Amino acid sequence: MSTTATILAILATALVVLVIANVVFSFVAERKNPPIGSFIECEGVRLHYFERGNPAARCVVLFHGNGTMIQDFILSGLVDHLAGRSRVICFDRPGFGYSQRPRARIWTATSQAALFVKALNQLGVRDPVVLGHSWGALVAAAIGFQNEYPIRGLVLASGYYFPTQRWDFWMLSGPAIPVLGDLVRYTVAPIISWAILPGLIRKLFAPRSVPDNFKHDFPASLTLRPKQLRAAAEESAFLIPEATRFQSRYPSIRCPVHIFHGTQDHIIEPEQAGRLHKALGRSDLHLVRDAGHMVTYADSTAIAQAVESLQSAMAKSDRA
Repeated sequence: MSTTATILAILATALVVLVIANVVFSFVAERKNPPIGSFIECEGVRLHYFERGNPAARCVVLFHGNGTMIQDFILSGLVDHLAGRSRVICFDRPGFGYSQRPRARIWTATSQAALFVKALNQLGVRDPVVLGHSWGALVAAAIGFQNEYPIRGLVLASGYYFPTQRWDFWMLSGPAIPVLGDLVRYTVAPIISWAILPGLIRKLFAPRSVPDNFKHDFPASLTLRPKQLRAAAEESAFLIPEATRFQSRYPSIRCPVHIFHGTQDHIIEPEQAGRLHKALGRSDLHLVRDAGHMVTYADSTAIAQAVESLQSAMAKSDRA
């Protein structure tokens, strides 16, 4: 066998071993971290959701950011804060946690919003407050754009609303490329992601430290599965185009809006929140001092109070 053939054989064997190792890793990660909620099938997509609180109370729906899942909102304390007075529903967005992300569909914020509106109708949810964090803020805004499904209000946290020059988002989108991206996702991407994950988590929470409960209880191994890496890469690729499509539509949002953003967010610049506040013309802007991208942890109490204020205002309007 020639030297070239030997090298190619070694590389092929290494790739096969990596693929098998990542499949086994995904299986083990899911065995250690089984679904914590329930499932609903909508338009052929199986969605995982978590529900807490009084089923008869006013509802708040929570959408997480890119790369994470339901547990993020639970560990932040938001679910506990809200469940005392509300029906709380958190979804794993398509491709994250235990929700499916069929490849036949392009999962823009608008297509996700349309799917969730149908899922909420199936669950009997009417006039909710919708809360979105980071990429989830775009999904929440997309629900706010449409008129067929009325909502009480929006709470948008750490969102990216207007296009800027961000090469980092494009660089993270590689695993979404068909065929080549699939090979990367099942071989080296989980290893690279595992190596950079601790630093990324510190950056998400900076300038504050990473909470102990997040360190110990967040199922980070689920984020390293090849199928979730594809979803995260696609959303990195879609972020700037989605913000470009949405930037002229914000004034069409008619419901009340609360905007939260950390003043020291190292992932998405705080100026995004100010621009949205100006574009809406009527909203409440909350800039949280000494907080980073995970503003849901830094000031979960104030965010919960904003949700409750929207619910109370609508309840008074209904009685009037």
